[in-house]
Amino acid sequence: MAEKTTQQSKHLNRFKYTQDQAIEKPFNWAQMWRLLKYIKPYAKNYLPIAIIAMLVSTIVRLVVPILIGKVAIDVAIGNGDTNLLIQLVVGIAILYLLNYIGNALRIKYVNILGQNVIYDLRQHLFSHVQRLSHRFFDTRSAGSILVRIMNDINSLQELFTNGIINLLMDIVMLVGIIVILFTLSPKLALAILVILPIMFYISTKLRRNIRRSWQDVRIQQSRLNSHLNESLQGIRITQSFSQEKENTEYFDGVNSDNFESWRVATKKSAMFRPFVEMSNAIGTVILIAYGAFLILQNDIQIGTFVSFAFFLGMFWEPISRLGMVYNQLLMAMAASERIFEFLDEKPNVEEKSDAVSLQDMKGHIEFDHVQFAYDEKRIALHDINLEMKQGQTVALVGHTGSGKSTIANLISRFYDPTKGAVKIDGVDLRDATIDSVRQQISVVLQDTFIFSGTIMENIRFGRPDASDQEVLEAAKVVGADDFISRLSEGYETEVEERGNILSAGERQLLSFARALLADPRILILDEATASIDTETEVKIQTALRKLLKGRTAIIIAHRLSTIREADNIFVLEHGKILENGSHDELMNQQGEYYDLVKAQFQMLDAI
Repeated sequence: MAEKTTQQSKHLNRFKYTQDQAIEKPFNWAQMWRLLKYIKPYAKNYLPIAIIAMLVSTIVRLVVPILIGKVAIDVAIGNGDTNLLIQLVVGIAILYLLNYIGNALRIKYVNILGQNVIYDLRQHLFSHVQRLSHRFFDTRSAGSILVRIMNDINSLQELFTNGIINLLMDIVMLVGIIVILFTLSPKLALAILVILPIMFYISTKLRRNIRRSWQDVRIQQSRLNSHLNESLQGIRITQSFSQEKENTEYFDGVNSDNFESWRVATKKSAMFRPFVEMSNAIGTVILIAYGAFLILQNDIQIGTFVSFAFFLGMFWEPISRLGMVYNQLLMAMAASERIFEFLDEKPNVEEKSDAVSLQDMKGHIEFDHVQFAYDEKRIALHDINLEMKQGQTVALVGHTGSGKSTIANLISRFYDPTKGAVKIDGVDLRDATIDSVRQQISVVLQDTFIFSGTIMENIRFGRPDASDQEVLEAAKVVGADDFISRLSEGYETEVEERGNILSAGERQLLSFARALLADPRILILDEATASIDTETEVKIQTALRKLLKGRTAIIIAHRLSTIREADNIFVLEHGKILENGSHDELMNQQGEYYDLVKAQFQMLDAI
C-alpha cells in the first residue's frame, strides 16, 4: 500500500507544472451573462415560443388548485351544483391538455436552442485554440486542451437545454404561488413561509464550498484525460520497457483522485435536496396545525385549506429544482471559467490591424540583430545577423540546442523575436498578415504528422484544391509513388491514426509530397531526412533538387552529407553564428564545421 501511495505521489508530481490549476474567481453574474450571450443569435427564433409555452403551462398549474379548492369544493360541492362541477372537470381536462402542449413545445424549442449554443461555443473555442501561438501548446498537454473543448462544454449542455428555461419557469411559479397564498390567507402564508430566510441563509453558506468542489472535478478530469492521452501515445515505449504495471499504478492514482473529487462534489450537492424536503415537511406540519386552527376559527374555508395543500406541494417542487439549477450554475461557472480562460488567451504572435499581405513572396530572408528567448532564463539566439537570398539553399548546422530550429520557427512566425527583426522581402514579419506568410512557407519536420484518412487526403493537405493528377505528380517527383502503388488500395489506402501502417521513411516521403504540392516560396527541412535510410536518401536527393529549384530553402541537418550542395552553411553554437560559407570554404577554414565533418566521418569509420 505504501508503495502504491508513493507511485501515486510521483504521478501527481509529474503533473504538477503541466496541468490546470484552480481558478480563484468569485461567482459573478457578469461572466454568466457573457456565457448567456451565445443564446443571442437564436433567441429571436426559439426563445419567444419556449417562453410563451412555459408561461402557458405555468399559468395552468397555478389556476387548477384554485379551481379545485375555491370553486369546486367551496362553491360547487358546497352548494351541490352538479353542472358547475361537470364544467370544472371538463375545463380542468382542457387546461391539462394545454399544459401538455405547452411542455412539449417548451422542451422541443429549448433543446434546439441549447444544442445550437453548444455547437457554436465548441466551434468558437476550437477555432480560437487553432489560432493560438506555439507558446500556448508548449505549456499545456493535449489532454488538458481536449477536456476544455469536450467535457467542459458538455457540462454546459444541461444548463442551456433545460436549466435556463426551468429557472425562469420556477421563478414565475414561486412568485405566482407566493402572491396567491397571501391573497388566499396572509396569516397562513406567513406561517408557512417563515422558514424561507433560514433556508436561504444555509444554502448561501454552501455555495462557495459546492462551487470549488465542482471546479476540482474539472481539474481532476483534465489530469485523467492528459494521462490517458499520454499513455496511449506512448504505449510502444511503455511496453518496450515493461512499464505496464507502473503506468497502471500512475493511472490508478489519478483515477482515484477523479473518483474522489466526484464523490465529494456530488455529496455536497446532494445535501441540498434533503434540506428542501425537510423544509417541505416542516411547512406541511405548520399547514395542518395552523390551517386546522384557522378553519375552526372560521378564518378560512376548507377549499382554501385544500388549495393551500396543493400550492404547498407545488411550492417546494420549484425550490428543489432551483437547488438543482443552482448546482448546474455552479458546474457551468466552474466549466465556463476554464473555457473563458482559453478564450481570453491572446496569441503571443499577434497580427496588427494594419498588417500588409505578402503577395508573390520572393523569399529573401534577413535576420537583423535578432535575439530570442523562450523564457527569461533561456536565451536561444544572441544578436543574430544573417541573410538568405532569394532562391538560395541555406543549411543550418550545429549541436543540439544551438538554435537551428528556433531560426526556422521565427521564419514561419510561430514566435516573434524578443529583440530585432525577421524580414522577408524587406518586410518585418510583424507588419505582415500571418496567413500570407505561412501560406507561402512549407515546413517538413523529422517527426512528420500523418492525419487519419487516405494517402490522397494527406498529400492534398498541402493544397486542398489540388486535383488528383497534381497529387500523383507530386508523389512521383519525391519518389513516394513507388511504395504507394504497392499498397492494397493505392492512393485511397486508409493510413489510420498518425499513419501507423507506414514506416518512418514512408511517412517522411508523404510529407515531402505534401510540401511540393503546396508549392511554397520558402521551404524549411528540419531534420527531414533523418528518418530515411541511406538508399532512400540517395533517391530523394534528386527529388530534392527539383523540390528546391527556384525556392529559398533552409535545411537543418545533423547528417552533413545532405547539405554539401547548399549555397551557404551557417554553423551555430549556443545561439550564435560561429562561421558561414559554402562546404568547400568552411572545410578550407578548418574551423567548427571542419571538426563536425571530421567527427562524423570518424564515427562512420568506427562503425
